[in-house]
Amino acid sequence: MKYIFVTGGVVSSLGKGLAAASLGTLLELRGLRVVFQKFDPYLNVDPGTMNPFQHGEVYVLHDGAETDLDLGHYERFTNCVLSRHNNLTSGQVYESVILKERRGDYLGKTVQVIPHVTDVIKDRIRELSDESKYDVVITEIGGTTGDIEGLPFLEAIRQFILEVGAQNVVNMHVTLVPYISAAHELKTKPTQQSVAKLREIGLQPQVLICRTEKSLDRDVRQKLSMFCSVSEQAVIEARDVEHTVYEYPLMLHDEGLDGLVCGLLHLDTPEPDLADWRKFVGRVVSPKKRIKIAVVGKYIDLQDAYKSIYESLTHAAASQDCGIDLKLVDAESLQDGVDSQLKDVAGILIPGGFGQRGVEGKIKAARYARQHKLPYLGLCLGMQVATIEFARNVCEIRNANSTEFDKDAAEPVISLLEEQRGVHNKGASMRLGTWPTKIAKGTLAEKIYGRDEVMERHRHRYEFNMKYRDRMTEKGFTISGTSPDGTLAELIELRDHPYFLACQYHPEFQSKPNKPHPLFKGFIRACLAHQSDGAPHVATDPLSLLRVQPQELVPQR
Repeated sequence: MKYIFVTGGVVSSLGKGLAAASLGTLLELRGLRVVFQKFDPYLNVDPGTMNPFQHGEVYVLHDGAETDLDLGHYERFTNCVLSRHNNLTSGQVYESVILKERRGDYLGKTVQVIPHVTDVIKDRIRELSDESKYDVVITEIGGTTGDIEGLPFLEAIRQFILEVGAQNVVNMHVTLVPYISAAHELKTKPTQQSVAKLREIGLQPQVLICRTEKSLDRDVRQKLSMFCSVSEQAVIEARDVEHTVYEYPLMLHDEGLDGLVCGLLHLDTPEPDLADWRKFVGRVVSPKKRIKIAVVGKYIDLQDAYKSIYESLTHAAASQDCGIDLKLVDAESLQDGVDSQLKDVAGILIPGGFGQRGVEGKIKAARYARQHKLPYLGLCLGMQVATIEFARNVCEIRNANSTEFDKDAAEPVISLLEEQRGVHNKGASMRLGTWPTKIAKGTLAEKIYGRDEVMERHRHRYEFNMKYRDRMTEKGFTISGTSPDGTLAELIELRDHPYFLACQYHPEFQSKPNKPHPLFKGFIRACLAHQSDGAPHVATDPLSLLRVQPQELVPQR
């Protein structure tokens, strides 16, 4: 078993997760079996209770674990299917240690960070090693080197390397090499200081991933090599990619990262076959067609809040040789008017979310899509608002609402799951993880999936109230997917609409670059068909997008 540890220095948000995922892509294409871990130093047990504005989206794994969005990168960039064992937070570590102490597991010993906390961290790495299903374990350490909360993780890694042998480990440090425009010079001192901080802890990186605006010339590489004690070929340039994050593995391969790491780990592997990856990237960068899609949400100011959704749209569009311009619409802004903001889009997507803010705007967007026969894809809350809209305006259930927004709703077409009624703790208490959905015969959903049962990931508390099923079905509201026992509505569609689908689950968590999710793929096809009914929209030079108001369009690549 071989191990790669990925740390970050100087500043946060340098892209450690993408660097780890991209390396995983390259190693997997060399025939290696790769698995990932993410160690997060924050004291939350998991990010499930965090506001998306603070931490981006919560990514749900197969077994229902609510995790950091970096695990989404890992699953998208490789064939991994991860579980709660692949994510560890300081909150989980200390919770485990304290519970053991309360049970008396430490036999009266004084409980300390070393060895008790570091032992829990090392045990988590060994859990994956003991499965013997993998060749390489890539472990990313969240935060920035020097942060006090990250020290136990770094100390655990130091001990772990001593135990497994340095020849089986590569330490990869993602760092910043800033460009000072006034001096016209790249500065290596921040990286030197960051590596010095790692050395104080007892860790020596063998590879530097240098985030930089300008190309690293030979002098800069030699300077970093000398002062950071890494070989010159291990100073890897990581410029901001020009078009899409999926260019990152190609860039790192051109820098020789995967070959270097295999050499350091004494792994004899063939060169990676990047043909399919390059083909996908080519379609993202230079599509033959373009469409404009509105995403109506309440966290649109933060790109990471709907990260998996945007990536899923990219995957699906690339499969149709199509590019996307995202029109990010604040749901609250639609409460006063809809037509002016949605009249020029080829489709509407409403993502999940919690709380009442912006709900009425989302309901109006769903109504607009229904009335104008505009392709619609609703995810989780997007399904619920579509249900409320249909109940109010088609079935004439005027007081239709969700008990999430009005606990005393007179017509609760969306209500709390029965098993949720006595739940008071917020963390990890929803319907979470992968559950089966039975697809009804003769529906659009069956045509899209091509199967009568699918497995999808969930994260919600509220459900469609089946008491309203017959009343709404009569008007054209079709429940095309249910739980196997038929008691829970999982997927709905409208009978007299070209593409109006909404699901209670989160399909965005299972989409990959060369394997887009069927619902997203069907949505893109429907948007293209809708657009072809009007003026054709061929792909143009990306610079032409600058003629559009910048706050209106976000080129999605």
